[in-house]
Amino acid sequence: MSLSHQQKVYIPKDVRSNQYITAEIKVTDALLAHFPDYKTCYQMLSRNIFKLADQTELHNVHVITNDKLPVVRFHTEAYCFPTAEQIVFFYNPEYHEAQSLHSQDDYKARKIRIVFLATGEDIRANSASFHIKVQAFLAKLAPQLPEKDLTIKIRDHQHLSYDLFAAAKGNKASYGYKLRSISNRYAARSCPVPEGHGSLCYVTVKLPLSRKLKQATLAEGADDFTPLYQKLEDAFVQATAAKQLNRVAMVANGLTPLVRNSKYDQVDGTDEVQMLGFDPNIEEQQFISHWDGNRLVEMVSFTIVAGAQDSKDGALGRYLNRVEEALKRLTSELELDRSRDDLIVRFHQHISYHVPEQLIS
Repeated sequence: MSLSHQQKVYIPKDVRSNQYITAEIKVTDALLAHFPDYKTCYQMLSRNIFKLADQTELHNVHVITNDKLPVVRFHTEAYCFPTAEQIVFFYNPEYHEAQSLHSQDDYKARKIRIVFLATGEDIRANSASFHIKVQAFLAKLAPQLPEKDLTIKIRDHQHLSYDLFAAAKGNKASYGYKLRSISNRYAARSCPVPEGHGSLCYVTVKLPLSRKLKQATLAEGADDFTPLYQKLEDAFVQATAAKQLNRVAMVANGLTPLVRNSKYDQVDGTDEVQMLGFDPNIEEQQFISHWDGNRLVEMVSFTIVAGAQDSKDGALGRYLNRVEEALKRLTSELELDRSRDDLIVRFHQHISYHVPEQLIS
């Protein structure tokens, strides 16, 4: 196989592309002092944010002032589903537009999150222009904030999602992606990001614990599920190690996995979120496992994080090819039916940075 062929990954043509950007503004006592109360602060700021969003042609914008974590998924219908700690946004980028304030009376937010959901067609191809719009928006917003010394952090989230077994179901049309890092894609489109930005690439896969999987491992009426989880863990570790994928996690405790760079971010868990901290610069194996043999869950989540070398230009395609090969080995070991079972692969790319001081001073 040629090197150029290895650098490409062939993904089903019906792949879904998502992008959303968050701008996080730290809430200080000095900022709140400009308003009579929290509610007035959030309402006045959100009105100004929505007005500026219209001017900057950003058509799906949400303001979160209750410190809930935004999660974005594709759906043919638009709605948001709040939990105690998260807000899950379901929408179709081609059709859905919105402006919403998500707040909680008498609650002092640690940060105000502005969530920009990408809209239109060809989300990945237009990701740089979307990012430029958000930068332009913040350049207009910053001088209008009543307090000048506020920390603003941008997080740009992108992912491709597709069924690993699409070809086995007759969907054989695919497109060759030469995956590049966000910073390299943006540089080619005159959208610079600061030198010291953080970046992270990883794949997540959710495996439903089907009746067939449980029956193959557990005795009828068993209340100890350790053999099932241990079999999944062993098969996953062996499949990924065979492809030199050293930063992996298995979560089967009912919590939502959230991947962070352990070098920069705290990785404490919560009642809903299982934090997974990885350092892409360390080559030694980093394996994280969270499951309880006394508790049966409906879904197991697997995470495979790219290393610093994997993320260099031209290497991401090879990384995703290795991930696919490892997942195919895993699913063969588990005897999944590729013509009937779905295995949705989500390839995530994130970057984050603080807005340059000259913009907000």
